[in-house]
Amino acid sequence: MKDLDVIGIGNLNYDIIMLVDHFPEFHEKVNAEKAFFGLGGAAGNTITWLAHMGLRTGFIGAVGNDEMGEAHLRYFKSIGVDTGGIKIVDAPSGIAVVIIHGEDKRIVKYPGANEKREINFDYLRKARHIHLSSNPERIIVEAVNFASENGITVSLDIGEARIPAGVEEKIDYLLMNEDEYRRKFGSLDPRLCKAKNLIITLNGGGALIRTADGEVEEIRGLSAKVVDSTGAGDAFDAGVVYGSLRGWSLRDSAKLGMLLAYLTVQKVGARSAVIPLRDIVETSRRLNLDLPFSRNP
Repeated sequence: MKDLDVIGIGNLNYDIIMLVDHFPEFHEKVNAEKAFFGLGGAAGNTITWLAHMGLRTGFIGAVGNDEMGEAHLRYFKSIGVDTGGIKIVDAPSGIAVVIIHGEDKRIVKYPGANEKREINFDYLRKARHIHLSSNPERIIVEAVNFASENGITVSLDIGEARIPAGVEEKIDYLLMNEDEYRRKFGSLDPRLCKAKNLIITLNGGGALIRTADGEVEEIRGLSAKVVDSTGAGDAFDAGVVYGSLRGWSLRDSAKLGMLLAYLTVQKVGARSAVIPLRDIVETSRRLNLDLPFSRNP
């Protein structure tokens, strides 16, 4: 039996999020209507959800020898995330500054310590599943090939990055949004992608999925007033990973992802909406999502 259900690989950032009534012009200063300060980083957000849902989790990343780095380690330990794969390096911890006006969002990132993360393959061997988000091409290639060679399933939220040559068909769950998919493949045809399972989140809600058997289905989204979309994709990823590790269908896993994203966009901050599994189950039943939570892992 593996020591960990899932290990995340990616950035660990300190998020500074501000909601404004308009973006500043040249040399203009504006006051934020609301502000949020907290821990973030895409893969870190996904692992946070999964830890709260009862999975045995770990992380590979890097933080600085500073207060923000200490905060990341302290928080992960408090929710049961194994921090054995996180390096403390001689560089400032990563920072993300987000300015939001309505549905428009501007982001400035300082990667800092994140650029010094390295894969510890002995540590990675402990996992049943690896989740990658916001990683350089070298890390993606190393992790996907290692997973393929060692019988470990892998999910990749590729974002704006290029899919490295030679790994696409080895990816068990490839996640991206509609715009990212169109830019990479030229259309929304899910048959153009060679990943085993494909999940495309659609503009305006919902998702298009294509299973390893070639079945294609569109999943309807949940309607919510969007306050802040930061971390919504990471929450969606958590639903897909959780469902896949519990033996759910890709359809049900994507529906759980929809639910977690739905909860996330209604609050400011990537992790503000994170709740325990029992509350997720209760919310899913209230919304009549018919998810198979009673099934044994």
